[in-house]
Amino acid sequence: MSTPFPFTAVVGQDDLRLALLLNAVSPAVGGVLVRGEKGTAKSTAVRALSALMPEVDVVSGCRFSCDPDSPDPGCPDGPHAPGAFASRAARMVELPVGASEDRLVGALDIERALAEGVKAFEPGLLADAHRGILYVDEVNLLHDHLVDLLLDAAAMGASYVEREGVSVRHAARFLLVGTMNPEEGELRPQLLDRFGLTVEVAASREPDQRVEVVRRRLAYDDDPAGFAARWADEEAAVRARIVAARELLPSVRLGDGALRQIAATCAAFEVDGMRADIVMARTATALAAWAGRTDVLAEDVRQAALLALPHRRRRNPFDAPGLDEDKLDETLEEFGGQDGPADDGDGDDDPDPGPGGGPGGQPEPDDAPQGDGDAAARPEAGEGGEPQPSGGAGEQSPARSAEPFRTKVLSVPGLGQGAAGRRSRARTEHGRTTGARRPRGALTKLHLAATVQAAAPHQRARGRSGPGLVVRRDDLRQATREGREGNLVLFVVDASGSMAARQRMSAVKGAVLSLLLDAYQRRDKVGLVTFRGSAADVALPPTSSVDAAAVRLESLPTGGRTPLAAGLLRAHEVLRVERLRDPARRALVVVVTDGRATGGPEPVALAGRAARLFAAEGTASVVVDCESGPVRLGLAGQLAGELGGTAVTLDELRADSIAGLVKDVQGSRRAA
Repeated sequence: MSTPFPFTAVVGQDDLRLALLLNAVSPAVGGVLVRGEKGTAKSTAVRALSALMPEVDVVSGCRFSCDPDSPDPGCPDGPHAPGAFASRAARMVELPVGASEDRLVGALDIERALAEGVKAFEPGLLADAHRGILYVDEVNLLHDHLVDLLLDAAAMGASYVEREGVSVRHAARFLLVGTMNPEEGELRPQLLDRFGLTVEVAASREPDQRVEVVRRRLAYDDDPAGFAARWADEEAAVRARIVAARELLPSVRLGDGALRQIAATCAAFEVDGMRADIVMARTATALAAWAGRTDVLAEDVRQAALLALPHRRRRNPFDAPGLDEDKLDETLEEFGGQDGPADDGDGDDDPDPGPGGGPGGQPEPDDAPQGDGDAAARPEAGEGGEPQPSGGAGEQSPARSAEPFRTKVLSVPGLGQGAAGRRSRARTEHGRTTGARRPRGALTKLHLAATVQAAAPHQRARGRSGPGLVVRRDDLRQATREGREGNLVLFVVDASGSMAARQRMSAVKGAVLSLLLDAYQRRDKVGLVTFRGSAADVALPPTSSVDAAAVRLESLPTGGRTPLAAGLLRAHEVLRVERLRDPARRALVVVVTDGRATGGPEPVALAGRAARLFAAEGTASVVVDCESGPVRLGLAGQLAGELGGTAVTLDELRADSIAGLVKDVQGSRRAA
């Protein structure tokens, strides 16, 4: 077994270490989500925490780690005889991103359950993690249904496995820790709320601290055991402090003054629901116990707010995380002094001279530059009079996006088999049952009626004499289900001079931003290709981070000619490469343009040939027609015909539009 990097040897990352230690003191805090760029010791700190956790007593032979002092009465391995127990280190169980539902919650032998009435259950990772740590690296990449199961078990302290009316329940109480890189996609807000604390981590910009990080890492790599031995005393001290804080925790007093400050803070920052209040109360109590106190002070409430509230303020993935600390201090001061100890702290004393501090508020991003003059009054350049190519005098500063709106549903025709999501129809593990088939591998979703129908004709030949049904492996039928998948939504955005009128580009960016929000809600991957001047650029390769796409969109400059063919060919190449990486994920190409094509020899004919490549491959496409004014040339509609897709105007894209837009791309094709 490899020697983990010592927890106390982690350089900096005070907020991360404090959040982990508070959960070790009080698992009721609800776990911690660690957000940050790659290479910031997220996984190192989490794995190091397991060595600090106190040992646990377990019932000998119990696969579910029952506490001998209070064994679970519903334990599948029970009932347990008193007396037999053993002590072992608390486990840290890692949940792989690609794990199946059965691997997480456990598997029930359906064949034995039907034929013998026996609940033959193989425990999953939730059972292994009971009374320990469950660590999910890249939690934002887990399928939604796995995250739901995981967080439900964490909230209820139990896991339920049900198959066709046969159910098994076992205790599952663990310290839940998730890490994620926001560049790879966000968690849904309702899932963010289920994590007790969230910490933002980033690499230090201080040269001395970076030097120390490298020095310690190299020393550890050269001699892991020797390096760990040098930190053994510090590790033992922190381990003893965790034990002392756990023992002190039931004696900590949370007065009415502290409760008023907690309630006022949650109200001031307009967090949804009451979970934030409860988490703050538990965190403040754990902070007091960690500091060796029996009273919760105002400084505990402040620190609890910095750890428990930033992620609960996000209304959509484009909101910047963080907390306004000036507003926090004003609220605490206004509602302080109501109840003795809650007013004692003035914030000057650090309750934890070791891992401490707060994540700090991050400023909201400034608006994109607006440019000078009345952009709406500028005439649009025509076919022969567009501004000069990118980098010349015709380039204009980025326009600010208009307010996003709820869009019509655009989906890919047919039935896919891609990653679970919410856009297009697909064969999935979860959804409505549409039929049955013989299982390939382990049976996960039994189709009971089809199984009974397959077994019924053979009962006499199998010598059935009692009331039970004689079921063989060949009789079992797997339910086939239809749900929704996530797609790759590739935006191909015209940023040329013909689109550069300030009012029009603002509306265009607002429409793309609206589609990005829709892609986030439907669990899509997104990519962004732009074309202007004489070439096309991949502004954002396909990614799950829609907020990264929003940032690139906001800073998109405009001007120059309209190399439509170059934009389509670059998009075609992006799709070709992405099919090699993820062949099951189907694509939806959204071309945002007025349909003009200029620059180079025969630009219109070349754009038509490029568009027909998508039609030949059956790639679903939508053209968002950005042409405006009383005279319309209908060029976007012609492009949609070449693509084999459909064209919609900016007004028709709105979900509340009066114009009748067919929601489905397939339906639009039939209408055409």
